[in-house]
Parts: sequence; structure tokens; C-alpha cells
Amino acid sequence: MKTDPRGRGRPVHGVAIGIIVLDTGFQRLPGDIANALTWRFPVQFDVVRGVTPQRVIGGDPDDYLPPFFAAIDRLVALGVDGITTSCGFLAAAQARLAAHSPVPVASTSLMQIPLVRAMLPAAATVGVICTDKARLGDEHFLGVGAPLGLPVAELAADGPIRAAMRAGARTVDHPAQERELLAVADTLLRAHPEIGAFVHECANLAPYSARLQEATGRPVFDIVTLVDWLHSGLRPRRHSGLRPCPVG
Repeated sequence: MKTDPRGRGRPVHGVAIGIIVLDTGFQRLPGDIANALTWRFPVQFDVVRGVTPQRVIGGDPDDYLPPFFAAIDRLVALGVDGITTSCGFLAAAQARLAAHSPVPVASTSLMQIPLVRAMLPAAATVGVICTDKARLGDEHFLGVGAPLGLPVAELAADGPIRAAMRAGARTVDHPAQERELLAVADTLLRAHPEIGAFVHECANLAPYSARLQEATGRPVFDIVTLVDWLHSGLRPRRHSGLRPCPVG
């Protein structure tokens, strides 16, 4: 167990989750990791200035990780108990992020793949929806202990989701983005009817997870389900009618 360095008093109280956000300008809808209205509990944001999605997706971890290490240090100093990030491609760096941090780090929704796969029937598999299939390599799956060879679909480079991200759109077309995601998932499901559940690589797809589940009847896991799970471990729910037992 890593030593917790926070022997001194905390400057911030009541926040268990710290969220490291990439340096973007597009609108973050409710449900997105970087919209505070998404969360049913307080969160603490930290933006890694100068680190864009393109820098993480196509870059060298030795180049982009130092700002993340600094953000982890800032969030831990504030008093958070767990940390997540806003880019699924950080799966390749999960081990390095966790090694740096004295508190748990859940960097990517792809961490859920092994658990989801274990829950499904033997003949079923997990379908992954990502922003850039060509860049999503073995290192990302292996970095979180996920199996290789899963069905993967990507959002079109010129589609409403990736285009809005790239342009830093101040206002995004919610219905068009939802239609795009549903169409991509439908195409993947037709090619792989054995898909028993979906996992979104992209942290910006969670606003559409409920509609995808309704449309396909399959469970959908995203960055929000991951962070909800992390928070439930950091702040276990107290059950009424039970008296606390003495410790020791």
C-alpha cells in the first residue's frame, strides 16, 4: 500500500474524486466527464494545459505524462482520495500513472473490459467504440489487462462528434452526435451479433450511453460507470439500521 503523504490538514474537504481534464474547448454536455452536472457527488477538476487529445492519442507518453504527474500531485495535495482522467487512450499509461500516485488512479473506461467480459456468457464478447481505431493498439488493451481481438468500431473522422472535438465547437449538435453513435454501434452489432455489452473508450460518449442501451438491449459501460464504481469504494454507502462496530 502506498504511503499517503497527507499528514497535514486538507485545504479542500468533501471531495473524493479528482478528474484530470485534457486541454479542450468543445462543449461538454451533461453526462460528459468534464461537466460538473454529470456527478452525483462533488468532484475536483484539474486541466492539463497544453495537453490536447491529439497529443495523447498519437504522442509519446514520455512527452505527455509529466503534466499528468504534476496534476496528480496537485489533486492529492488538495485532498482527493481517487483520480480519473478524460481520455481513454491513457490505458497505455495506466501503470505509470498508478505508480506515481499515492491514491488510486482509474485512468480509462477500458479498465472495465476484463470485468464486463467475465460477466458475459462464454459465447458473448465486448464491443468497444472509440475515436480512432488505427491508434487504439495492443498496448492500450494490455495496459489494463483486457483481451486482444475484441470487436472495435470508430467514430468517423469527419462525423459530428470528432469534428466538434477537433474544432473546439462552443455548441455541439446533441441529436446528430447521438444518431452517429447509435449508427456506429448498430453497424458493429450487425457485424458481431455476439456482442453482449459495449464499452466506450472515449470519455465524451457517456451522454449517449442510456440511449445506446435502450436501442440495443445491451449493457453499456463508460467513464461515468467507472468513476461511480471508484467512488462507491472510496465512500461506501452506509446502510440504515446498522450501528457502527468498534474498530480494533
